[in-house]
Amino acid sequence: MVDLPEGKNAIGLKWVYKSKFAADGSLEKHKARLVAKGYAQQHGIDFEETFSPLARFETMRIVLALAVQQQWPVYQFDVKSAFLNGELQEEVYVEQLEGFDKKDSEEKVYKLTKALYGLKQAPRAWYSKIDGYFQQNGFKRSANEPTLYVKKGGKNDFIIVCLYVDDIIYTSSSKSLVAEFKSHMKNKFEMIDLGLLHFFLGLEVCQTEGGIFISQKKYAKDLLKKFGMINCKPTTRPMNVNEKLQQNDGAEMANAQRFRSLVGGLIYLTHTRPDISYSIGVIFKFMQRPSRDHFGAAKRVMRYIAGTIEYGIWYSKVSDFKLCGFTDSDWASSLDDRRSVSANVFTLGLGVITWSSKKQVTAALTSSEAEYAAATSAACQAIWL
Repeated sequence: MVDLPEGKNAIGLKWVYKSKFAADGSLEKHKARLVAKGYAQQHGIDFEETFSPLARFETMRIVLALAVQQQWPVYQFDVKSAFLNGELQEEVYVEQLEGFDKKDSEEKVYKLTKALYGLKQAPRAWYSKIDGYFQQNGFKRSANEPTLYVKKGGKNDFIIVCLYVDDIIYTSSSKSLVAEFKSHMKNKFEMIDLGLLHFFLGLEVCQTEGGIFISQKKYAKDLLKKFGMINCKPTTRPMNVNEKLQQNDGAEMANAQRFRSLVGGLIYLTHTRPDISYSIGVIFKFMQRPSRDHFGAAKRVMRYIAGTIEYGIWYSKVSDFKLCGFTDSDWASSLDDRRSVSANVFTLGLGVITWSSKKQVTAALTSSEAEYAAATSAACQAIWL
């Protein structure tokens, strides 16, 4: 506890309460966390750099596809209070917490020696800590994915680790490498060993002898319940084949906030449902001024989800394990500005690992131009893969 230096800023503290649920929706535990009011921080005084990389969902799907092909189990760790391990590069001061004031020292503040949840630089401090630890212990970081690490063991053994903030998934060809990794991590950080991967970032993961299946069944059910469509009549297609939506369609305006909430929920569902990616891309264009027709199109996607709630992505061992990609375009499909749509999908083995359906930046003058633009986008993704 110190006096606040001149020119420095004292940041407030508060409690945040949260309930954590398991993949099946059951309550795991209640949590209370002391956090800093990061919105009061001032750049150049309380923080400098804040960027911290996050693993792409494509990376996780690639790891799962590789693990299935090699017939390796995939495990999961959770780092308890991960951000508290980060070391601050700046001088940061926080106010005394209300109700815990030190008598006769109410004007004094605390100087932080480690990062605290809520600070703008906390994610970066944690990533720097865990990244440094991995590289000091023989792991090599991927040049294209800064949250993916590989460490070689014996002659043909190695371990793959994928990091998403405080969630870590890993797989290996060697039981001894797994045991060594667990031991070292538990000695360095306070960890929760979750065993085989079952639930990750809202995705349900089912590992069997035949392969791995990922889905978002619970999330889809919760979304249907939220919008009162759990008992709706299912449909077999997410969109009418000849449906052409446009901005100014003359229809009555819909509740924009509710529409955005619905579309946002559907966007997250596309992490395991490439079959709705195009439909969501079309509907997303009307987030600013949605009409009842646009809302109806979004509800149709929900009806499709209701009838295909068991769908997901299946990864299995195959004899011809290779990367394969497809690309296409929908020329001048937008009735508002005649811009085209680029689409691509990539598989590793037989399992889909990445896909995209996006409106092109400029209007293509010919269908060939639209195809070349789509192919260029796919080529960029292929290079990253």
